[in-house]
Amino acid sequence: MKNQDSVVEDWISERMYHIESSGIRKVFELAKSIKDPINLSIGQPDFDVPEEVKKSAKDAIDSGKNSYTLTQGIPELRSLLLGRVNNQFQGDNRDLIITSGTSGALVLALCCVVDPGDEVIIFDPYFVMYPHLVSLAGGKSVFIDTYPDFEIDIKKVEKAITKKTKVILFNNPANPTGKTYSLETVKSLAELAEKHGILLISDEIYSVFNYDGAFQTPAQFNRNVLVLDGFSKSYGMTGWRMGYAHGPIKLIQEMIKLQQFTFVCAPSMVQYAGITALQQDMSGFIEEYKQKRDFLLNGIKDYYEIPNAGGAFYLFPRAPGGNSTVFVEKAIQHDLLIIPGKTFSSVDTNFRISFAAKKHVLERGVEVLRKLSKLFND
Repeated sequence: MKNQDSVVEDWISERMYHIESSGIRKVFELAKSIKDPINLSIGQPDFDVPEEVKKSAKDAIDSGKNSYTLTQGIPELRSLLLGRVNNQFQGDNRDLIITSGTSGALVLALCCVVDPGDEVIIFDPYFVMYPHLVSLAGGKSVFIDTYPDFEIDIKKVEKAITKKTKVILFNNPANPTGKTYSLETVKSLAELAEKHGILLISDEIYSVFNYDGAFQTPAQFNRNVLVLDGFSKSYGMTGWRMGYAHGPIKLIQEMIKLQQFTFVCAPSMVQYAGITALQQDMSGFIEEYKQKRDFLLNGIKDYYEIPNAGGAFYLFPRAPGGNSTVFVEKAIQHDLLIIPGKTFSSVDTNFRISFAAKKHVLERGVEVLRKLSKLFND
């Protein structure tokens, strides 16, 4: 008779063998074993949800707004968001769906457009979920190397396109690199997707965290771009799980159909709180994060090779010696939690630092990072 593990293993689908546990989650677990960790691994805001937003969620619960909502989202929230979208992209005839997180929107989008064997172009380094969600949809990830400066070479992208290419997955500002892309790059990518009839998915969850210039979206150059965004990063609502997507009507309608049979709807009370969230001025927090970026960058730039990081919460320096796993292991011995580059990439040369942390934690982190640089370079 087989033991229990052997029996269960026979049940596991083939697709799950292409999906690994997140390296970030492993660091989260490790943090529990360190008494006073210097945690620069977490990709979520260190500020809390605004009090007015919390109150709106509580009021929604207390007033009985706890049932399923319309699959596409409550009309009040959709109307506000769609009004903003239509003002920005006049004449593009776009529709919008409220989703269970931005990752939920990506799951719906990929499952609606990717057939088994279809190819999805992903820029390396990439957000850890991307290749795994492509595998879940039955697709094949095609990686385009952007090292060392994380710029996108449009010629490389066009060369990678085949008859099987269905999607280009683009993240701006980017996780894990903090890279922000120029108007020229964004425009070229949008036009390339349109030329070849490929869906360009633009993950813009960090769009408000764009520190050194105006944010650029490819949707301004290609009306068929699918834009993903949400409330997690900009309002500190990571655990509330609410995002949204806007794009071509036909695609959004298919995503609504699939959401009916998967997530059903985004959490009801969070949708009502989202109306209040959209009325909040978060500019002070954005400015604070720019200052944190500058503090961390200025504190270690003389010790590490750091490509330009104009947005999001992250720096992605090159590890001394070129092996980030070895470097991160040494950092852990000094109570510093950071993420090795192999979590986000096919190579393991860089490591991710999150500056979504309190100032005193960043100060401790800078001190340890300087010390580690000397240890590796002496």
